[in-house]
Amino acid sequence: MRLINHIREGWFNLLSSKLRSILALLGILVGTASVVAMVSAGKLATNEALKQFKTLGTDLLAFSVNDASEQDSIVSKINNLTLPDALNLKKINKMIINVAPYAQLYYSTQFNGHPLNGSVLGVTEDFADIVHIRLASGRFISIMDGYEFFCVIGDKVNEQIKKLTLSDAIGQHIQIGKNIFTIVGVANPWPENSFVYADINYSVMIPILASISLSQYASISNIILRLDPKADIELIQKNITNYINQKVQNKRLFFRSAKELIARMSKQSQILTIFLGLIGSISLLVGGIGVMNIMLVSVVERRREIGIRLAVGAKRSDIWALFLVEAVMLSLLGGTLGITVGIFIGYVMALFSHWEFTLFLMPPLLGFTVSVAVGVFFGYYPAYKASQLDPIEALRSE
Repeated sequence: MRLINHIREGWFNLLSSKLRSILALLGILVGTASVVAMVSAGKLATNEALKQFKTLGTDLLAFSVNDASEQDSIVSKINNLTLPDALNLKKINKMIINVAPYAQLYYSTQFNGHPLNGSVLGVTEDFADIVHIRLASGRFISIMDGYEFFCVIGDKVNEQIKKLTLSDAIGQHIQIGKNIFTIVGVANPWPENSFVYADINYSVMIPILASISLSQYASISNIILRLDPKADIELIQKNITNYINQKVQNKRLFFRSAKELIARMSKQSQILTIFLGLIGSISLLVGGIGVMNIMLVSVVERRREIGIRLAVGAKRSDIWALFLVEAVMLSLLGGTLGITVGIFIGYVMALFSHWEFTLFLMPPLLGFTVSVAVGVFFGYYPAYKASQLDPIEALRSE
């Protein structure tokens, strides 16, 4: 009952000095909104990055095969992994479901004499299944293509071709280096993913055997594997390393596991969230100082009121509670409005960044908790100072 009376009186006192209360409230609002918006933006950005990996699946393992030294690269042509060797990786462990080696070529691409912005990838039939390439028209590279000069183009390459011709891309020809390839398929837009060392949207995909025949420098340097969800990744990495070392010499393998990358990004997300929260807390600290300033002014202005209360029998704890409740109410009101503004800012950022908006529980909860803590922390001293006033001196103040 006493708490309800304190809340009622505190609300009346805040309304009696509206302008001053609003200015203090704005400080808390801006600080809380900064915390909520920054933490929400950090989590939305991380969520968007993690979504790129999860679209491919968490059961992927990829590795790159590089020369151990620059001297080895001179004779790398006779010491490269062959396509049969790469495909036989599926046999070294029963937990390996599918294998997709691919080669990257650094050749210029042209359409009717016009240069195209795109890279060349030598791929196998299983590459589309593992990295989730869906076709808008035509077909994908087949094992039957062998050394044939057929290609599948990415969505952005297709858009470039559309600007140069009104005809359908299927059946048209692209020049890769000095060779002419026939377009047999067009891919749908592909969500860019750093797990694959290429952007499929800007890629021209050709049979892997054809890519190796085009250039003496082309080699199978990247392989993606789809694993059984129960696979022991460390054991499979060890098996792959032993197998590759038996087939080719002086090579270094660099593994990338989807599960490891997701776990690493989640950990980085926690650090980023804390960092952004601390930055936003600086604004909240400034708002808290404003609350303390308002409450100290209020104590000075209401010295006579405090003296009367003490003279008629009010306890010092009642005076302390009255001013503390008032400070907390000010912080709570500013914090609630700040949470709303912070969520709205996060939504706008997601909208302009083309991210999927998700309402996380932690940022509003953090903003609410911190705003209450600010009210208690910065309201404690003015409340304590008010409770320690001498009744006689307080009554004489006016």
